[in-house]
Amino acid sequence: MKQFWLQFILFAMLWIGLLLFNSTFIPYHFFLFAVSLACFFLLSFRKKRIYLFLGNVIIVLCAGFFFAENILFSIGLIWFLLLLAASQLHTLAYYLLSVVAILASMLFSFIPFTSYELLLGSGFIVIVSFLLHKQWMNDQYYKQLYDELSHSYRQLKRLQVNAEENARMEERTRIARDMHDSVGHHLTALMMQMEMLSIQHPDLELKQMKELANKSLQETRDAVQALKVEESEGIATVVHLIRKLESESHLQVHFTMKNGVLSVPISNVKSVILYRVIQEGITNAMRHANSREVFVTLSKSADDAIRFEISNKIHEVKAFKPGFGLSNMRSRVEELEGKLETHQLPDKFVLSGRIPG
Repeated sequence: MKQFWLQFILFAMLWIGLLLFNSTFIPYHFFLFAVSLACFFLLSFRKKRIYLFLGNVIIVLCAGFFFAENILFSIGLIWFLLLLAASQLHTLAYYLLSVVAILASMLFSFIPFTSYELLLGSGFIVIVSFLLHKQWMNDQYYKQLYDELSHSYRQLKRLQVNAEENARMEERTRIARDMHDSVGHHLTALMMQMEMLSIQHPDLELKQMKELANKSLQETRDAVQALKVEESEGIATVVHLIRKLESESHLQVHFTMKNGVLSVPISNVKSVILYRVIQEGITNAMRHANSREVFVTLSKSADDAIRFEISNKIHEVKAFKPGFGLSNMRSRVEELEGKLETHQLPDKFVLSGRIPG
């Protein structure tokens, strides 16, 4: 903004010089001066600049050609506008303004006592402004390239963070399952064997061993529960189950997760409901539509709820009535203050809804 005001002051000073030293009709000049300053001031709004530049050149041309005795300040104003436009207009607009500025300088050559040095200076300014414009266009290109690379970098960083988070969740889930299925099972079997041994041999003192085994089993359960609580930070488990369902049922599931859905915190209970809804939609597609291709989309709403849509193509429109599975799913979703809807279109069946985060 400081640079704009400096340019504005310099432009106004050139106009004042034209009024004080070259003007033959000061009232007309003063009116053109006011209109020209208004056009120059509107350049700060960055809208339709080419029209403002062209209007200013035409105003200066009229002021110098009809109402001035000397064209020095008029040509100076045109030079100033051309140099200013070199770093504000894109190529086609700049070329158009350059042509108008050159024509204006040629018209000034018809005024008596015009110095040819001024016309040569006009040619020099045109060359300088062209070089400035080329440099400005290169700077704009590299700035745009930098912005695009920065945007891509930020996207990659977000994807990397999400990928690391998903990998961490899947690893915690695997560890929790292994602990539950392996260590928990072995400790339970050990306690049962110790109980049978105490029945067979009442004289053996196994109380401390049974308490130690029971304590170890409880600690294992607590550790598994802690891992499951951390797992509720995302929906990576739901994605894993969908992939497993796809491989087991030999379906082709087109799975789409829109931006932000992985960052929505969702509890284990809601994860199970979401998976069951998707499973029910896939089962319906297999059973009623004989479809081997299902489209699943998960997205995040403005209030951080998870929106889901399961759709499949249908070849023949039939009367649809929700069965026990869908009715049960709707009840379970509504218990979570969510929503589940079904739509039968001419070419596809859609199961959609939302589950609050």
